[in-house]
Amino acid sequence: MKTNVVFDGGDLREKDRRHTVHGWTDYSRFVQEGPEILVEGDGVHVTDVNGHRLMDAMAGVWCVNVGYGRTEIVDAIAEQARRLPFANPFRATSSPPAAELSARLSKLAPGDLDHVLYSSGGSTANDAALRIVQRYFNTLGKPDKKGIVSRRNAYHGTTSASASLGGIDAIKAGFDVSRHGVHYLSGPYAYREAAGDGPEAYCDRLVEEFAELVERVGAERIGCFFAEPVMGMGGVLVPPPGYFRRICEICKANEILIVADEVVTGFGRLGEYMASDAVFEMSPDVISCAKGLTSGYLPLGATIISSRIMEVLRDPVAESGTFTHGFTYAEHPVCCAAALANIDIMEREGICGHVREMSGYFKARLESLLDFDIVGDVRGAGFMFAIESVADRETRALFPPEVDIGQRIAGHARHSGLIVRPGGHLNIFSPPLTMTRADVDFLTDTLSTSIRRTMDDLVREGLWRG
Repeated sequence: MKTNVVFDGGDLREKDRRHTVHGWTDYSRFVQEGPEILVEGDGVHVTDVNGHRLMDAMAGVWCVNVGYGRTEIVDAIAEQARRLPFANPFRATSSPPAAELSARLSKLAPGDLDHVLYSSGGSTANDAALRIVQRYFNTLGKPDKKGIVSRRNAYHGTTSASASLGGIDAIKAGFDVSRHGVHYLSGPYAYREAAGDGPEAYCDRLVEEFAELVERVGAERIGCFFAEPVMGMGGVLVPPPGYFRRICEICKANEILIVADEVVTGFGRLGEYMASDAVFEMSPDVISCAKGLTSGYLPLGATIISSRIMEVLRDPVAESGTFTHGFTYAEHPVCCAAALANIDIMEREGICGHVREMSGYFKARLESLLDFDIVGDVRGAGFMFAIESVADRETRALFPPEVDIGQRIAGHARHSGLIVRPGGHLNIFSPPLTMTRADVDFLTDTLSTSIRRTMDDLVREGLWRG
């Protein structure tokens, strides 16, 4: 989608550097270097203010699932904005796009998950899920059943509540985040924690850990198990076969609600509209989604709730019969219109089937990177993968943090026309779901070159002996 707009890159960078507060940013570096300014997007590519065309192997932030430049979504946004740009979401007011989207999501969701509470993104969708659990057990007269089981390396957002659910300590550094009532289990980090066990034995160990926690804390004090089907930001950690099915059997037996955080995995990332049940047999009671719901064209989150829970939520708490939760921009008609257009594209083009068909080739090409001595692991599923870099393959020892190995690889990739996400010793990939075989080849060939150049740099700088 080419435009004729000319941007003054230097002016924009300076304005941004002086006045914008960016999330997930190292400000010691940002003050010196300033931002990267992107001005256009088309398919799997974006263009920066200097005219450099880049393959976006992160799909924005795991979200531009149907790719950039989709005029159908843009047209739906414009048409709805002209007709009705806002509708009060409170006290039973709605709009045609919101009503249609709720019905559509209810059909896509598994089981009896057929009620939708909207918000503006993934963090707020998870926040809402937590409040649903609290209200549910309060209404049932079980105010002590509020504990939350989460996992180390989990990421559920950065609001105060959703950050407390997460198991990545770096997210909490410098902030007052309460851990009260949250119990953390091991995430399925097989590369580092399986200790030589095969998948079945490792799964047994993880399930036993969960069962022991329920026994120790007491089921009467645990309200929900909160989990990503595949842990995204925590390192693209894929559970062993049977893991969720077995854990969720324990949950059902102990009246512990299952909240599937599908903010990343939903809407095609794993080849299904919702992967928690279709791929992992979770049988969730609540699903949180966002990101791919609109393919990032507008902000929208959704918390999808089972009929069984909703029947309870309709009952009054104390003297109040009002459901006292909601957001001003929930059910936003323009955002809902974008989501409907996005789902239309996914259905018409068979996006989920394309991901299932292509994921094997993507995985095989990425696994070729294991030929490099600093690549210790390649893992993932669907269209979400990570490579883990190590200083020593045999011991799996990491490079010191100051080496910034992930950023080094990402920097070389960026100079070669590829955007990947660095994260300490990791590089993460979640490209648009429209990626072709040629795109996969470009991605992996560019990564190969970038890793080789990084290894050469390390040897030259005396940071690695090779």
